[in-house]
Amino acid sequence: MSRPRRNDVPSPRWPRSTLLTTGPIPGTVINCSGALPVGNHVFHCWRKAGHGPVNLHRAMVHSCDIYFYEVGRRLGIDRIHEWSRRFGLGAPTNLDLDKEVPGLAPSQAWKKARFHQPWREGDTISVSIGQGYNLTTPIQMARVVAAIANGGKIYKPYVVEKVESPAGEILYRAKPEVQSRLGASPATLEAVRESLVGVVNTGTGKAARLGHIQVAGKTGTAQVVAIDRDNPKKKQARSREDHAWFVAYAPADDPRVAVAVLVEHGGHGGSEAGPLASRVIKAHLSESNVAQAQ
Repeated sequence: MSRPRRNDVPSPRWPRSTLLTTGPIPGTVINCSGALPVGNHVFHCWRKAGHGPVNLHRAMVHSCDIYFYEVGRRLGIDRIHEWSRRFGLGAPTNLDLDKEVPGLAPSQAWKKARFHQPWREGDTISVSIGQGYNLTTPIQMARVVAAIANGGKIYKPYVVEKVESPAGEILYRAKPEVQSRLGASPATLEAVRESLVGVVNTGTGKAARLGHIQVAGKTGTAQVVAIDRDNPKKKQARSREDHAWFVAYAPADDPRVAVAVLVEHGGHGGSEAGPLASRVIKAHLSESNVAQAQ
């Protein structure tokens, strides 16, 4: 399973990231120094020098690991687990296919039952950025970003949109089915949406930009193996490269399509998965426009 970057030796050289203000998210500001000591480990941000003071918007736009480590630690695994399940993670989507895997939204109870071990703070840090014990599928992540775009509704996905007879008669047409609702505040969802637009406009997802369509999205990287801290630039075998993620929806101001792209061993989500997502979005919206014009 993927793990965040870390060092097994405590390092007093790195100052602990501290909360600068204690207001509610997205008002909370956290200082990213580049590393966060937790127990006997040091968890690192992808940017070695750190990002400095960041709020939710800046943390999303620049993919600041330390911000989400700290937020996750403050929330605790039980609240993270609860909201993960609200988004449909850790459970089948009931897609019309056989043998759908449920993924995993880990919790204290799960670890106790699975490994007979207590949950540790370092486990929460890993889970906070979507790594560690987390397991998810592309269709689950597509539903996550769709729920953010549509105001909090979790829809049942389907494969077949409609069935027509040889004469063109519609014999079956799928209907949208809301399975559940997030229960998140409109203000929180709006703050996240604004941040997702910023990711594509000025942040790590710039490669997904489309000139005439405003795309909102988020990059992601799932580590396959831990980074060699003694030789971080050492070239990895293809089978050991990180998986590249990108989730998106568009148009940002009137969402009509949600996309999740996973490039196995693709490296960085922004450079590899992002452009693929924008191509899917462009093709879908172009086809939709043609269909509407007919």
